Amino acid sequence: EEMEIEFAKFLNDRKWAEDRFENNERINCGINITLESQPSIGNYQATVQVVSARPVFNSSYEAVLINFADRDFNFEYTESQPLDFQPNTYLSNITSMLGFYAYMILANDFDSFENLGGQPYYEAAWQVVNNAQQSGIPGWDQFNSVRNRYWWAENSIDQVMEPMREVTYEYHLKGLDLMADDPETARTNILEALKKVQAVNRAKPRSILIISFLDAKMDEIVS
Repeated sequence: EEMEIEFAKFLNDRKWAEDRFENNERINCGINITLESQPSIGNYQATVQVVSARPVFNSSYEAVLINFADRDFNFEYTESQPLDFQPNTYLSNITSMLGFYAYMILANDFDSFENLGGQPYYEAAWQVVNNAQQSGIPGWDQFNSVRNRYWWAENSIDQVMEPMREVTYEYHLKGLDLMADDPETARTNILEALKKVQAVNRAKPRSILIISFLDAKMDEIVS
């Protein structure tokens, strides 16, 4: 219970972005940690589901932006442990992971409102990845999996994958946000955005950025 409270305080009480937001503008997101085992005191093996959504203009609907499963969410935590984080320094695996996801949630949210608007936060997430690689803990390197934190961040700053970030903007701001006022134009713009997804998939088949997009959007696209 203390762990849950402290992790929530770490994320919600820290200023992650330079912009100023009102309380009602906070991003609707969740980091759902499932503790699988405790091999030793203070050492946890876990999985996590990271979800975030953004409101759709002129509606009560919220569109899912992220629905990402991390199977390598392993960390050390002891009672009353201070949760320190520095963007340019690796201090602990748990704060690096929580910080990484805070930046990725921000990056995706900004990208959905402004074309490539999340760039500073993708770069911050990539810096966290680079710092954490020294730990040797799974999830931060390019060799053990193609569906981990390393590849999600790497894809997000790869110029070949940049059209996928443009899709986030076009699909949401020029698509879903127009649905209430001009559904035909909205559907046309969404279809054009999905054609970009198809083109990127041909260039980099089964990349994590495409997989994560479809994990978040499949039901919505069908609807």
